[in-house]
Amino acid sequence: MVRTEAKSARNTNRSSPWKSNYVAYGLLLGSVFVLLYLMVSTQFSYSQKALLELDRATVDSAETIPAKHRRNHPRQEDVRARIEGFNREEEVAKAHTEQRRQEKQGESEQQWAQKNSIEEQSGHEMKSDNWEEKSQSEKEETVEESKQFGGGTDDYNNVADAKPICDTSFGKYDVCELAGDTRARGGSGATVTLVSPRAPPKEWEIKPYSRKYLDGLKAVTVKSVPNPENAPQCTTRLNIPAMVIELGGLTGNYWHDFTDVLVPLFIGARRFNGEVQLLVVNLLPFWVDRYKRIFGKISRHEIVDFENDDVVRCYPHVVVGYGSRKEFTIDPSLDETGGGYTMVDFTKFLRSAYSLPRQRPIKLSEVRPAGGRRRRPRMIILERTNSRKILNLAEVIAAAEAVGFKVIVAGRPRASYDVFTREMNSFDVMVGVHGAGLTNCVFLPTGAVLLQIVPYGRLEEIARTDFGNPARDMGLRYMEYSVAAEESSLMNVFGKEHPIIKDPATVHMSGWGNVAEWYLAKQDVRINVERFKPSLLQALKQLQ
Repeated sequence: MVRTEAKSARNTNRSSPWKSNYVAYGLLLGSVFVLLYLMVSTQFSYSQKALLELDRATVDSAETIPAKHRRNHPRQEDVRARIEGFNREEEVAKAHTEQRRQEKQGESEQQWAQKNSIEEQSGHEMKSDNWEEKSQSEKEETVEESKQFGGGTDDYNNVADAKPICDTSFGKYDVCELAGDTRARGGSGATVTLVSPRAPPKEWEIKPYSRKYLDGLKAVTVKSVPNPENAPQCTTRLNIPAMVIELGGLTGNYWHDFTDVLVPLFIGARRFNGEVQLLVVNLLPFWVDRYKRIFGKISRHEIVDFENDDVVRCYPHVVVGYGSRKEFTIDPSLDETGGGYTMVDFTKFLRSAYSLPRQRPIKLSEVRPAGGRRRRPRMIILERTNSRKILNLAEVIAAAEAVGFKVIVAGRPRASYDVFTREMNSFDVMVGVHGAGLTNCVFLPTGAVLLQIVPYGRLEEIARTDFGNPARDMGLRYMEYSVAAEESSLMNVFGKEHPIIKDPATVHMSGWGNVAEWYLAKQDVRINVERFKPSLLQALKQLQ
C-alpha cells in the first residue's frame, strides 16, 4: 500500500510541470490569434477609396507578372469588378466632355470664319485637310494675293482646290475664267457675274484686250456673288462657253492684228473647238469681215456686239480677256491654251481656215527635171513703199534669180484676202526688210525659209523678237541679213562720224522715240549684192 502511494506521488510530480507548460503555450497561441484578428479587422476597415487605389496598383503591377506566378487576394475578383465599373464611368464622362469641347470648338471656328471672310476672299482657306498646303512659303502667298478665289467648282467643301477667277498678276493683260452659273449683261456698263454660294462677293474692272496698258480701252466689270438674287436674271441661256474680248488698241496694224488679237484668240478659244460664243467689246465689223474665215473657224456661233447688247446671256463657262506672253508666238509652257497648242498648230489652223494646199515647201533633192528643165523654188520679195525700202530692188532680184530662184515681188495685196493668202502659201522663200509685211510668213508651208533683212542700228534683237523667234516656232527656217552702215541711207544723211552711225547704242539709250524715228521711219537700204549673195545661197541650201 505504501509502495502504491509512493508511485502515485511520483507520477503526480512528473505531470505537473508538463501541464504548466501546456497552459503557457495555449495562452501564447491565443494571444497570437487575437492579434491576427485585430490586424485583419483593421485592414478591412479602410475606406473604399483606399481599397480601390490599393488594389488598382496591385492589379497594374500584377499585369507585369507571369500568370503562373500571380496570387489572388481572397477579395481580388470583387475589387476588380468595382475598378472596372469605376473606369467605365470615367470614360463615359471623358467622352461627354470631349463632345462638348468639340462642339464649342466648331462653333468658335464658324464664328471666326464669318468674322474673317476677307481672308478667305484673299485665298487663305479656313479648313484645309492638308496642313502643308496651309503652310505655304511667303513667296507663294505673295503671288496668290493677286489671284482672287471663287470659281471653277460647286463643291462647297473643297475650298482649298478653288481656281482663281481673275489673274491680274501679269503686266501685259488680265484673264478671268468663270466656271459655273455665269451671266453676261452687255451695254455701256457691261458686267459678267458668277453666281456661286462658295464665292465671297468680289469685283474686278477688266480691260479684255491683250495690252491692257494702252489708252482708250473699255473695261468690263467682273463679279462674283453668292446668291442668284444678286445677279441679273437670265434672258437667254446657252449650254456653251463664251469669251469676252476687245478689239481696238493697235488693231489695224497688220502685225498687231495677229500679235494682239488673232494669236491670243487662238490661245484662249481653240480648246473649245468652235463651240464658243464671242462677246466683243468695240466690235469692228469691217475688220472682223476681213478675217471672217479665222473667226468662223474659232466660233460657229454668232458674234455678239457686247456694247450694244440688251439681253442677259447665261453660260456655264465664260472667259474674260486674252493675251500671249510673247510677241507673235505661242509658248506652251507659259500660255494656257487648254490643249498644248503651239505656233505650228496655229499655222496649220490658218491653212485649214483658208483651204491652203501646201503643207511643205519644195525639196530640191527630190525634184526631177521635167522636159529637160529643173523646177526652181519660188521666192517672194516683199516691197515696201514708205520707209525701209530696198533702193536697188532690181539688183537684188537679179542676184536671187542668178542663184536659182524664181522671184516674185509683192506689195500691198490688191486681190481679196483669201486669194492673197493662197498666193503667200505658194512660196518656198520669203525675203523682206523688217516690217509688218513679214507677218505673212504665217501662210508659208512648214519648213519654208524666212530671210529677214535687218536695218542698220543694232535692231537685231527687235527683229528676232518680232519675227525671228516666232518664225522658228512656226517651223520655218529662219535667216537674217544685217545691213551694214555703208548700205544704209543714213550714212549719206549724217556721215560716218555722227552718233547715229558711229554709236547706235547711245541712240538706244536716249529712248525708243529716237530709235523708231531714225532707224525705222527714216531709213532705206541699198543692198550690197555681193555681200548678200551668201545668204541667197544658204537659203537655197535650206531647201535641199
